[in-house]
Amino acid sequence: MRIRGDRQPALARGIVTVVLAGFAGVYVLAGSPLAIVVLGLQLVYVFPGLRKSRGWWLLAVQAVVVSTATLGFGTSVGIAGFLGGSLLLTSWWPLAVPVAVGAVLIGPADSAISMVLISLVIYGLTRLTERVDEVHAARTALAMAAVAEERLRISAELSQGLGNGLVEITKGVRLALADPGRAGETLGEVTSAARAFLADARNAAASYRATSLAPEVATARTMLAAAGVTTDVRAGDVEPVGPTGALLATVLREAVTEILRRAVARTCSIEVVSAGGTVRLRVVSDDARTAEDEGFGDLPARIAAAGGTLSTGLTPEGRLVVEAVVPEVRRPVEAVEERGAYVLSVALLATVLVGFSVKALLLVPGVEIVAAAVCLAVIVVMQLRSVDGRHMVALALMALLTYLPILAFGRAWLGVAGFLAGPLLLVFPWAVAWPLVACVMASTALIAVRLGLPLEVTLNYTVSTLVTGLVVYGLIRLARQVRELQDLRRELARAAVVEERLRAARDLHDLLGHSLAAILLKCELARRLDPVRARAELEDVLVMAVRAEADMRAVSGEAQGMSLDAEARSARSVLSAAGIETEVDLVEQELPAEVEYVLGVVLREAVTNVLRHSTADFCRISTTPADGGMRLRVRNDGARPAARGRGSSGIGNLTVRLAALGGTLTAGADDGWFELDAWAPVSPSYVGGPVPAGGPG
Repeated sequence: MRIRGDRQPALARGIVTVVLAGFAGVYVLAGSPLAIVVLGLQLVYVFPGLRKSRGWWLLAVQAVVVSTATLGFGTSVGIAGFLGGSLLLTSWWPLAVPVAVGAVLIGPADSAISMVLISLVIYGLTRLTERVDEVHAARTALAMAAVAEERLRISAELSQGLGNGLVEITKGVRLALADPGRAGETLGEVTSAARAFLADARNAAASYRATSLAPEVATARTMLAAAGVTTDVRAGDVEPVGPTGALLATVLREAVTEILRRAVARTCSIEVVSAGGTVRLRVVSDDARTAEDEGFGDLPARIAAAGGTLSTGLTPEGRLVVEAVVPEVRRPVEAVEERGAYVLSVALLATVLVGFSVKALLLVPGVEIVAAAVCLAVIVVMQLRSVDGRHMVALALMALLTYLPILAFGRAWLGVAGFLAGPLLLVFPWAVAWPLVACVMASTALIAVRLGLPLEVTLNYTVSTLVTGLVVYGLIRLARQVRELQDLRRELARAAVVEERLRAARDLHDLLGHSLAAILLKCELARRLDPVRARAELEDVLVMAVRAEADMRAVSGEAQGMSLDAEARSARSVLSAAGIETEVDLVEQELPAEVEYVLGVVLREAVTNVLRHSTADFCRISTTPADGGMRLRVRNDGARPAARGRGSSGIGNLTVRLAALGGTLTAGADDGWFELDAWAPVSPSYVGGPVPAGGPG
């Protein structure tokens, strides 16, 4: 059962409290009420709210209470394990050694071993609880770092491609202005470049929307099934973050595209495995083509640059295999933290199991000790091998090893029942597990009675069965909690990266795409005008290029503002250049930056759609206060009922942006007119979370 991330810390402290209460309960039942005081003092180290109460004086009080219990009331020295555990949690940890030595000198070996085990369990469970708190508190840090890395990567990609393109356009326009005699030739080159860069921007937007492995796997399954190809997908929860996922998604898309293009394959398997610090994508089909990778273009080089490999080959059965292996990007600190929690848990579990086993062996006669040690070793190995999951067959074998050896070893084997109680708590839901544990405890008590043990000894074995089970459960469950929270961190990071890519895709489409389209339109217009009018258009292109650079920074996550009035002036200029009469009527009202930003983006997209999808001669842009917000309307007389397609992506993007503010968007044609109507509240409700003025998404 997976617990919600926000409940993990409370559950962890609950587990530790129950285990500590179990330890204390053993001594209370043995006639030492001071164990309740010892328990209360120990809980100060468990609950963060009591942190201010920790200090040397707390250790001193614990020492006094423990000494009084052992020396004054004859309590077993095992209770000193509470003091030893507290010392291990502080800078005074070296003092735990003399406490343990004192336990050995004062009490019997069995009690001294209990003291050491209790100290280690208290230390381990408390540290694991702190680790749960740390991972929970930092659960969004990985997502934030992943988004920052993704923004840097997007920024680098755009700078190398579109950024250089804008520089080239600006340089060409300035040459045309400086040398009117060669303006026609220069503008031809600039126009071609602008057209190519606009296509690049649209392709990049599509790429950012698509290149995530999980949705690409789902798309591949759907497309192959539609083509009649039987598909087997084994991807589990593997979803690499960032460039790794993008590369593998691209490989998968190309492999599936080739399978569909050839239309020969009838079966296909897609497997994604994360192991050994790498992620492997393997696509196997019964395609008849030879093992070549010619269809992958520059993908082999890109994957090699990322430290991976891309290969094609044939299985012994002649099936085509496309395999990509790339390093799994994981921060060294994160890997060390995960490994550290796991090692601590397993090491403590092994120590506790061995300690309890030694306690059992102390009661076994010398002639039987070898056989008992072998049985206990099997139990310990089974417990350690099943840390990450327990099979019913192993559980059944554990039950046999719990009860059958009692026939040979008698009382010495009664303590082993706790090794069965722990796995029961881990395997079954608590509604089932606790009755089963109660049955194990009852059977322990019944067997103790049949063996003729005194009541206090019978009670001790019965309660110890529960305590041992809780210790085993606590050590393993807390380690799993740490792993679950770390998995949650990675899930949040994956979701954040996907959202960042979608934001970049929206901004590429809505912002940079519009600017490049406007630049292309102006350049084409300038080629057809007389030199004087052409010069004015080219000067507009320079202004648009500067704005396009700002748009590119917004796409990569850098802050920028947007003025609705400036966007309206730009819209009038672009539409007029296209021969469309434009009327602008904006209400003078100060708007929140995030509202003005989104309405500005809506206006850009509306103008782009007028240019691309209509035959308009007239367009009207207006804003009016309405219903506690601002309404933007863009109407044109060139509606074409059949005109659909690529513009729908932009409308979808705008709907998402407005919905994030609590706004609405409607668009439709009526009697030859097309109207886009956007409304945003002046005080955004942030249905989808705050949208920063520097780049909503």
